[in-house]
Amino acid sequence: MAAEPRTIDELTSALRAEAYLADRGLATVMSLSLTLEKPLLLEGEAGVGKTEAAKALAAITRARLIRLQCYEGIDVAHALYDWNHARQLLYIRTIEVGEAVDAGRTLHDVFGRDFLERRPLLDAIESSDAVAPVLLIDEIDRSDDEFEAFLLELLSDFQVTIPEIGTIRAERRPRVILTSNRTRELHDALKRRCLYHWIGHPELDREIEIVRARVPGVPERLAAEAAAFVGHLRAMDLAKLPGVAETIDWTQALVALGQEELEAGVVDATLGSVLKHHEDIERVRDQGLRELVARARET
Repeated sequence: MAAEPRTIDELTSALRAEAYLADRGLATVMSLSLTLEKPLLLEGEAGVGKTEAAKALAAITRARLIRLQCYEGIDVAHALYDWNHARQLLYIRTIEVGEAVDAGRTLHDVFGRDFLERRPLLDAIESSDAVAPVLLIDEIDRSDDEFEAFLLELLSDFQVTIPEIGTIRAERRPRVILTSNRTRELHDALKRRCLYHWIGHPELDREIEIVRARVPGVPERLAAEAAAFVGHLRAMDLAKLPGVAETIDWTQALVALGQEELEAGVVDATLGSVLKHHEDIERVRDQGLRELVARARET
């Protein structure tokens, strides 16, 4: 079992060892989340490393990562629990035909724990792992108000109520990280239950460092030029600004093509690795792709 980082500097170093470069602000709030056992809400544009923070935290604590991917219409059956209907029907039929069942069991037991299908939230609360799991509630802003309200009990008391069984409390709190791309505003009641941190796009030097950490063997010049080029893209009026994840993906593509520095022709051919809207790709081409490449090469 790995020792949990005790200080902010220890946490920063441990994250770096997992190729996750957290700035002082993020490392501080992550450390507080561990110490205070409070959920951490990370907001920011897509691709800035929110989900990766949870993965890195699970890695450094040697904990199991339990991920709940939110989406429009998500409900308790997908997030907390559901009933194993096939097993319930089979159990009912054994009673109906008079076949033997466990002594003392009745039809009422069809809504017992043996027939419960545990989803991510219940799995995290009932975990008996040697190390408390990391529960990642990803893209909470994609869910609706009802689901957000449902989470309040979980995040306040780390307990959930199942009508047929009762209230289930966590013997040990999981580490909880929620992420949001801020496609909608979250309610204050949810935010009050969490520590909060906004992850923005990194400065150029830090993005270069991130690329070098996440793309082993990348030529230093290529890492600098790719990060600079993406930085110039973020200054444009695009429908979807590229995040650090896109910078990393694009750099990996360039390395796979054997590039050691940016070339306009290769950049044009690989724009789909960094920009995900056709209109954005055409806008970059129209506004002078070669000029952007030249500016990036001056880095």
